[in-house]
Amino acid sequence: MNDSIIREIAASAGSVVIPMRWENGIFSLLDQRLLPLEEKWIEYSDPRSVADAITAMVVRGAPAIGIAAAFGMVLAARQAGALRGNEFLEQWDREAAYMAQARPTAVNLKWAVQRLSRVASVAAGTGASAREIADMLEEEAMAIWEEDIRGNIEMGRMGSRLLPPEGGVLTHCNAGALATGGYGTALGVIRAAAASGRNIEVFADETRPWFQGARLTAWELIQDGLDVTLIVDNAAGLLMKMGRIRAVVTGSDLIAANGDVANKIGTYQVAVLARRHNIPFIVAAPVSTIDPDTPSGSNIAIEERDGQEIVTVAGRRVAAHGVKTVNLVFDVTPAELVTAIVTEKGVLEPPYGNSIRKLFS
Repeated sequence: MNDSIIREIAASAGSVVIPMRWENGIFSLLDQRLLPLEEKWIEYSDPRSVADAITAMVVRGAPAIGIAAAFGMVLAARQAGALRGNEFLEQWDREAAYMAQARPTAVNLKWAVQRLSRVASVAAGTGASAREIADMLEEEAMAIWEEDIRGNIEMGRMGSRLLPPEGGVLTHCNAGALATGGYGTALGVIRAAAASGRNIEVFADETRPWFQGARLTAWELIQDGLDVTLIVDNAAGLLMKMGRIRAVVTGSDLIAANGDVANKIGTYQVAVLARRHNIPFIVAAPVSTIDPDTPSGSNIAIEERDGQEIVTVAGRRVAAHGVKTVNLVFDVTPAELVTAIVTEKGVLEPPYGNSIRKLFS
């Protein structure tokens, strides 16, 4: 089994960027830490190296993390050799726990591991061998990947209708093909809007400290032939005031049951600016990103990473020695600042508690 169907689906929608590969039992990731200066693929044949790659941000973006975790767990089953039944499940649980802690805020990771765990548990209960279970899990992982890219295309179709017929659209971080199985959530909306003939100008803010906007969003839009303008994070408010930005569309790493949205640090302040200037703030994310068991944003644990990420740029120190750091990776945008949440199952509108309950019922 390989990923040819995925590439065909993406190409038919006009996107050539896909951040992962699966061929002959080898999982490969495009190292996003090196883009746009170097395009390097890394091969993985064991689950813990995939988990470590997620932690190290070789792959990032909640949907892409979920897909990577799924294939990591396929590798875990292949690694189990001749184990069966409870012995298999004991080893599986250890690998699932290791995978689950790789990026705790990205709910898609937990969702993907749980989905494959259900398949593994049922199969192990029938006495299936690890090899047989691995084959079943491979099909499930491929299904997750295909569902993601088809869902992205559907999100793009529905979300593009919410954008203005012309004018600037700002996106924060990277919620494109690189953050998903292909095509993208927020960038999928932008791709679909451009394909439908809307005369939009894409603004990508740089997104410190990892510069996902500068390195990734700009790179992948250029790969697909779309014009994009890079701005510093601090310029968004002025451009809104000048009328050059008329809408914002972002992705999300986790959406709570009340519609609060966790996303890359800086998203909250963009949403506040959008409200101040009376422009729509749209979130595009798959249903798997919504966690009905998380009541609100106050229940979301905000990940903090090593402060070296903000005192250095491309490995070179730019901050004064001895300075303290707070390197929070995500923030939470309250639901009242969100104009609409676009999913592959439809566009959710306020009050989001009601919309989300109906979605999951």
